[in-house]
Amino acid sequence: MADPNPGDITLADHPEQHRFELHAGGKLAAYAEYNVLANALLFTHTETLPGFEGRGLGSKLAAFALDEVRRRGIGAIPVCQFIAGYLRKHPEYHDLVTPANRRAFHI
Repeated sequence: MADPNPGDITLADHPEQHRFELHAGGKLAAYAEYNVLANALLFTHTETLPGFEGRGLGSKLAAFALDEVRRRGIGAIPVCQFIAGYLRKHPEYHDLVTPANRRAFHI
């Protein structure tokens, strides 16, 4: 079981694996997988590993991933239900999703 206080958190993009990762206390705690499209990242799956749930780590990862999308000047397509749910709660990222995709994913 993971330590309840995960210690240092690091976030990184691993483009060779098509995923963003969050490490807590030196251990992989969460990841968000994506496909690279011409003008967007299509988020397909996000997971917080057992023992790390319920600490807001998935939300930290989602914010990091969406900040990276913004930095790259591209869009986000939230096929992943976690990323779509995060977007619903955080209107500051809505501009990253086209109006058609906002309708499709109820954002």
